[in-house]
Amino acid sequence: MHAKISSLADRPDMLERVVGMADSWPEFTIQDLVGAAHFPRIAAELPEYVLFAEDEQGEIVANAYSVPFALKAEGRGQLPANGWDTVLVWAFSDLRRGVRPDTVSAISVSIAPHAQGRGLSAVMLSAMRDNARARGFREVVAPVRPNAKHLEPHTPIEEYAHRVRPDGLPQDPWLRVHVRAGATIDCVAPASMTVAASLADWRRWTGLPFDTQGDIEVPGALVPVRCEPERGYAVYVEPNVWMRHAL
Repeated sequence: MHAKISSLADRPDMLERVVGMADSWPEFTIQDLVGAAHFPRIAAELPEYVLFAEDEQGEIVANAYSVPFALKAEGRGQLPANGWDTVLVWAFSDLRRGVRPDTVSAISVSIAPHAQGRGLSAVMLSAMRDNARARGFREVVAPVRPNAKHLEPHTPIEEYAHRVRPDGLPQDPWLRVHVRAGATIDCVAPASMTVAASLADWRRWTGLPFDTQGDIEVPGALVPVRCEPERGYAVYVEPNVWMRHAL
């Protein structure tokens, strides 16, 4: 598929279409409070780090968000265990305080449902790397959400992340795309995103009863959701896999 890649900084008129592009994220994954507070700010405050792809008809078929941050700042140095949430907080804290960034973190790559399966995820990842390199960065990191882990919600993420095929590439398709692009696995982020909500909210998001104490398997969830009926809430703590791309 031929796709034209642009950034929102170069095409600000495309903001509504990029932000409004259909995607296939499970409803509960967009309820993380840190993400809800910071993700929309990327397009508004860091448009040069929002890339999008148009097909031959000019339809937006993919977008990729990333953020610059100071990994080497005092008190940091290592990729955080609270992966996706923490890197968003660091990025906007650095932006507010005028701290010079030294690293770019991928935040998301989304493909429009009708355009999936055409290799666009690899195209957008490559574009994200090129964008960071063009801005003088020497590394891109990514708190990767393995896209087939939901099929094995009870498998420990450490075991799953390091599972490889006979050719030595990761078994998980999205991890494999990153490795093919030159990335290496750094570590697991065991609590990369947390969604804590009432049982009513979880029932609305998933259509499941959420009336049983313990771990609930939810379609699209990488690990089970912990349900506490007597307390009236359920909590999902999603692990991700930190990957590093040297540029």
